[in-house]
Amino acid sequence: MPDSPAVPPTPPIPLAELLAREELRLRRIAGPGRADLLWVHTSEMADPYPYLLGGELLLTAGVQLADADTYVGRLVQAGASALGFGVTPVYDTVPAALVEACDRHGLPLLEVPPETRFTAVARAVWRLMAEARHRELRRVARAQQALATAAARPDPVPAVLRQLAVQLEGRVALLTADGGVLHAAGGHPAPEVRTALARLARLVAPAAPSGGAGPSPARKPSPSSATDTRDGTHLFAYALGGGQGLALALATPRRDFGDHTVAGIAVVLLSLLTAPHQGADVAGRSAALVRLLLGAGPEDVAPLLGDGDAWTVVHARRADGTPADPLNAGTLGRALGSALSDVDRDTVRILLPGRHEAVAPQPGWTLGVSGPAPVSALPDADTQASRALGHAEATRVPLSTHRPGAGGLAALVPPDRAEAHARALLAPLTEPLAETLRCWLSLHGSWDRTAVALKVHRNTVRQRIARCAALLDTDLDDMDVRTELWFALRAHRS
Repeated sequence: MPDSPAVPPTPPIPLAELLAREELRLRRIAGPGRADLLWVHTSEMADPYPYLLGGELLLTAGVQLADADTYVGRLVQAGASALGFGVTPVYDTVPAALVEACDRHGLPLLEVPPETRFTAVARAVWRLMAEARHRELRRVARAQQALATAAARPDPVPAVLRQLAVQLEGRVALLTADGGVLHAAGGHPAPEVRTALARLARLVAPAAPSGGAGPSPARKPSPSSATDTRDGTHLFAYALGGGQGLALALATPRRDFGDHTVAGIAVVLLSLLTAPHQGADVAGRSAALVRLLLGAGPEDVAPLLGDGDAWTVVHARRADGTPADPLNAGTLGRALGSALSDVDRDTVRILLPGRHEAVAPQPGWTLGVSGPAPVSALPDADTQASRALGHAEATRVPLSTHRPGAGGLAALVPPDRAEAHARALLAPLTEPLAETLRCWLSLHGSWDRTAVALKVHRNTVRQRIARCAALLDTDLDDMDVRTELWFALRAHRS
């Protein structure tokens, strides 16, 4: 990876662009028509080989030209891109032996007419290089802005990958150390390309060694990037910072000079987006996990995770129905201010230390928020958040918060008597039936909304409610019956 990924190197100048400058009157008289120029250099030495860097357009008047074939062969060995031969004052025309040697060695030969000075050719080359560099800088600036905008979207990691695929016109993927694909964008490469990208990912982001007895052997440091080619497709892999064991893999049809810089910008953004959240005490979380595994109770380890005596549980699902994963779950957790997140199938669960009566909606997500609860009551708060999420999805709102039913008529009945009455009234119902009835009543008897909240078919809801009416031997269309059942369900739940 370059030391300054935001500054691209100067791209080469196609020989055709220099030949197109009509004021120079340059003419290609031998060798191939395609070449890339990185420098321009003037030399009248018999053998300029030791002083060439490669990629030069070498300008000469042939002052010490003796053996044309040896001279051209040495230029090719040095990596020169083209030879410009000035007519006069030494030669009236380009020597035929030099033309033949350039054709034989595959070195482009340009005739520089007497009226064109070498300094004019050099100035034209440098001007073309400056224009190319400015174009590349503008391209990188546009790409940087587009990637930064993508990183600010509700689902930043896939958004950055999609934008990178657009900028590089290729396939991009975020891979784990074992080659697993977390996110990808930009088409479907051939199997051999996928295999090669997985190999590069393992090279730059190797999996951590498995634990075992005794000290682990020292390992050679891994490269931060690696490249390969498969059937004309250019492959790249970059390790993400922070030691997450993730790699950014690219497969592009061509290799432009600015691609490496644009990829470097994406690597920085993805490293920040996928880095473990550091807002909470990492050591405290590790200690809490160890103590739980060794048999401690939740109330004993809760002080290690936060400084409050109450907790809030948030359940979330993607608003567009796409599955959640640990990366966007962590991003959502950071947005809500917590590092304690988990993905259970398609639902993200986040644990917020403290009371959070006013959790803000998050773009791209549907949220259900529990009421504040002590650590001993977290399972109940988890149920509250799940029901709140179902209610939010059923009513098509971005966020729903559990509202405890304190006060009102329900407070006039002693809790133990209310609970005893609820048990007796609801005894014929199984737990799934009671939950369906509670959800149906909370949504004012809407079949469709209840089906959405419970993630079942509306006919299933109808069958369950009909079963409830039969087991309870009552008319659920009666408002008095609905009211009594609602109070019983609330008392039974609490």
